[in-house]
Amino acid sequence: MQVFSHLAPAGTALACLATAYAGAAAAATWRAPARHRSCAAPADAGPKPVSVLKPLCGADPNLYDNLAGLCRQRHPAFQLVFGVRAASDPAIAVVERLRAEFPACDIALVVCPLVHGSNLKVSNLINLLPRARHPWLVVADSDIAADPDYLARVTAPLADPAVGVVTCLYRGRPVGGLWPALGAQFIDDWFAPSARVAHACGSRRFSFGATIALRREVLDAVGGFAALSDRLADDFWLGELTRQRGLRTVLSEVEVSTDVTETHLAALWSHELRWLRTIRSINPSGFAFIFITFTWPMLALAAWLAPQPPVLAVALAGIGARSLLAGSLGAALRAPLRDVLLLAEWVAALFGDQVRWRGQMLSTRDRHAPAAPAGGGATGAYPLSPRPAGTDNGEHGASSSVLSVDGK
Repeated sequence: MQVFSHLAPAGTALACLATAYAGAAAAATWRAPARHRSCAAPADAGPKPVSVLKPLCGADPNLYDNLAGLCRQRHPAFQLVFGVRAASDPAIAVVERLRAEFPACDIALVVCPLVHGSNLKVSNLINLLPRARHPWLVVADSDIAADPDYLARVTAPLADPAVGVVTCLYRGRPVGGLWPALGAQFIDDWFAPSARVAHACGSRRFSFGATIALRREVLDAVGGFAALSDRLADDFWLGELTRQRGLRTVLSEVEVSTDVTETHLAALWSHELRWLRTIRSINPSGFAFIFITFTWPMLALAAWLAPQPPVLAVALAGIGARSLLAGSLGAALRAPLRDVLLLAEWVAALFGDQVRWRGQMLSTRDRHAPAAPAGGGATGAYPLSPRPAGTDNGEHGASSSVLSVDGK
């Protein structure tokens, strides 16, 4: 170990940083249920009618249950607008079942093959928007599950005209065995804690595809969905464009669940590599330092570089914080594998600018969409040069999250 004695200060610093982050992430996670109570609507502000936009593609394992949860919302006036690109999409049968079983629910279905730009999730949203009847909008991924008070709570901050978008965090819900469980820990042990730590440090550069609520007038002001049609991280940029107009982003106290269905390593690796390369494209300087958040391999490296009792004690504290962050014994036992896999994916994400989504290759280098006339985004009245469906290159834009070092 004498050969590495000159690296001992680096090992000490690494142990302190990794442990400090693990402690902050655990504290932020366990404190989460009590946060953001200021997000409630003013006492004299009743709920506004809401249109929920749900782009669909295929019948995911829990699609019916997830969508049925929306039909059971305790909100006095809401509309559900579902959309697919092909008349053969199996999601249509799920929507028709919802219509039959919830006849009192206002449900619209849009089947439209027109493609606007390279991001097909956004293209779907452009096709859906003309059917939305209400002034408040909620855009949400198809694979989330929410409680009956979800709509009322997540839209409440929109009563403040200074708010641009409201978004919320989510937890992974594994569907299957080991790999879905590890995928859920990617969300629960890494993404969500990093978002909470960044939020606690003052960052507001986030917006998550699981839920984005905004007023229609705000969407119009930023150029509508067309402004996102050639961006991979459409959710992040929807929030960023509102922030550029001086409007606040609110992280709601609402938390939803999202299904994790990757049942083998290759699929999980591809999904998480796409996520990490998207982070790098949005925030390259922050991405360079997120290795600090990979607790187990960083503490192991620190102990190897500086095997002194004080460093080992700090590392032991870091392991305790990381185990607390995992939330259960099984997750804590998987945490070393989860963190090593994250480190390997991060190294891979340092190179290359392509990601795989639904069998297609996409570039993380956005083709910026031309500016749309004010108000055009809401009506779809501006030219979009739709492309034939056969030229699509992915169904959904990549999600984005927040990094502890800055926003993602």
